[in-house]
Amino acid sequence: MGAYKQITETLQKEYKERGDIVKSRLVGWRAEPPIIRVQRPTNLARARELGYKAKQGVIVARVRVNKGLSKREKARKGRKPSKNGRFFAMEKSFQSIAEERAARKFINCEVINSYYIGEDGSHKFFEAILVDRSHPSIRADRMYSQAVSRKARAFRGLTHSGREHRDSIHSSA
Repeated sequence: MGAYKQITETLQKEYKERGDIVKSRLVGWRAEPPIIRVQRPTNLARARELGYKAKQGVIVARVRVNKGLSKREKARKGRKPSKNGRFFAMEKSFQSIAEERAARKFINCEVINSYYIGEDGSHKFFEAILVDRSHPSIRADRMYSQAVSRKARAFRGLTHSGREHRDSIHSSA
């Protein structure tokens, strides 16, 4: 069995058992700010699948997103009773929201992809892989050159989670 496969199986086993490691990790993440840069990915195998390389100019950020329905502002004027709701399901996935938040926080970086790393009762946690578009080692790398040339990928639905959302809208119309 390869190293990445073993890493993946270990992480899945820990998460299913909800052991002390996972619980303490989630408690620590809850105490941190909602968007934070991390030194290395939590799930190295998944990060490598999605384009992570351990080199200068590549950043990993952990993003916390609140679970649940989104709340609309209270209507100021008259509404039909059927249109008077305040809580609505999100049109985007939590993962694409996390990617957009990471892109807003790190404005000089481009989001390559993201992946799920855990959840508790009120939050979901994702790690976003970002690339500094002005870094010389990134400009020289062919793998990242296409991502660097396309700006605002997370906002235009060009990452994996954004494509899923975009495709579901177009197929239903």
